[in-house]
Amino acid sequence: MGPAWQWLLGAGILASVYCQPFPARGDKSLGVPEAPRGQLSEALPAYRKITPTITNFALRLYKQLAAETPGNIFFSPVSISSTLALLSLGAQADTPAQILEGLGFNLTETPEADIHRGFQSLIHTLDLPSPKLELKVGNSLFLDKQLKPQQHFLDNIRELYRAFAFSVNFTDSNTTRRQINDYVRKQTYGQVVDCLEEFTQDTLMVLLNYMFFKAKWKHPFNCYQTQKQENFFVDERTSLRIPMMHQKEMHRFLYDQEVACTVLQMEYSGNALALLILPDPGKMAQVEEALQPETLRKWDQLLLPSLLDLHLPRFSISGTYNLEEILPHIGLTGLFNLEADFSGIAGQLNRTISRPGACSGSPQPCSGPSVSPSKNKQHGQGDSPGNDGGGETGTGQEMK
Repeated sequence: MGPAWQWLLGAGILASVYCQPFPARGDKSLGVPEAPRGQLSEALPAYRKITPTITNFALRLYKQLAAETPGNIFFSPVSISSTLALLSLGAQADTPAQILEGLGFNLTETPEADIHRGFQSLIHTLDLPSPKLELKVGNSLFLDKQLKPQQHFLDNIRELYRAFAFSVNFTDSNTTRRQINDYVRKQTYGQVVDCLEEFTQDTLMVLLNYMFFKAKWKHPFNCYQTQKQENFFVDERTSLRIPMMHQKEMHRFLYDQEVACTVLQMEYSGNALALLILPDPGKMAQVEEALQPETLRKWDQLLLPSLLDLHLPRFSISGTYNLEEILPHIGLTGLFNLEADFSGIAGQLNRTISRPGACSGSPQPCSGPSVSPSKNKQHGQGDSPGNDGGGETGTGQEMK
């Protein structure tokens, strides 16, 4: 590798996840049984109506994160976009349109109902079983015990997003945080831990999306050579001696002279792939600027099978982002203020709620509820022992 070679990593995943129904209201264990399959097969084509918008949203969000975040960037656009779309089901007045248009949807061309059916189809597609790949996606809603959720909202999020609601006591913040984190940890086989680090006693609702992905490379790396230390250039001035994975194998590959980068597509066992983009020295900003849906389509058409002597660093990537600060810069401006109307979730969310000590230490009404803060926590890794590659994500929306 030469100096200033930097990696952009993207993964396209189409595989399996387990689905679960709502527990009984007030269930303390936060454990739920498996749900029936097969009822949504006719909806599969619907996700094609929303995937271009999700791709655009992912690239807009990536560029905003790149402008504000030094170092590695790792996030799941499916997790974030589906969580926001789910939230719009409980919004009223202008708030649903603000959320969906902020994601990039043109509601004249793609009606709201088609958007939700598209996410329903996408989540179902991710639920298709595969013996070679593990993918677990889930949405969970944790409502304070004083709220009385609208039944039609609960029915809609279960049918369209396979989301499950729990009644909890947010005034006992330590216990509830532990319950929620234990639930997510169990659902993701221990891979997503401490998804929620803290929230305040005036929290009324937490909406979580979690994703766990694990698969073996279709062409395994040579485990015996993985411990070999090689130079990896972080930038023009910094290099590290790190273990490199090695193989000689056929992969789809191209060099894009116009964008100034090398593109490598690597397949997992199962219907999943990783796209690796290697900018030329000093061309990282140019490559990031060129990241558009049409660029990805062009690469997909031009990638050709090539025999490669591939040296790939073992990697572990993590990222935690405050979406409350980031999303307004890409069009989601009305989500995090007191004017947002979420009374479709629970009627109490369109008016003042009284809770002892929630605002000033004495029984008095708090200001109207708002969504704040929103966190997105991610972790991913590519490893040669066992020839595994994978990632875990968690996205949370907190309502106060």
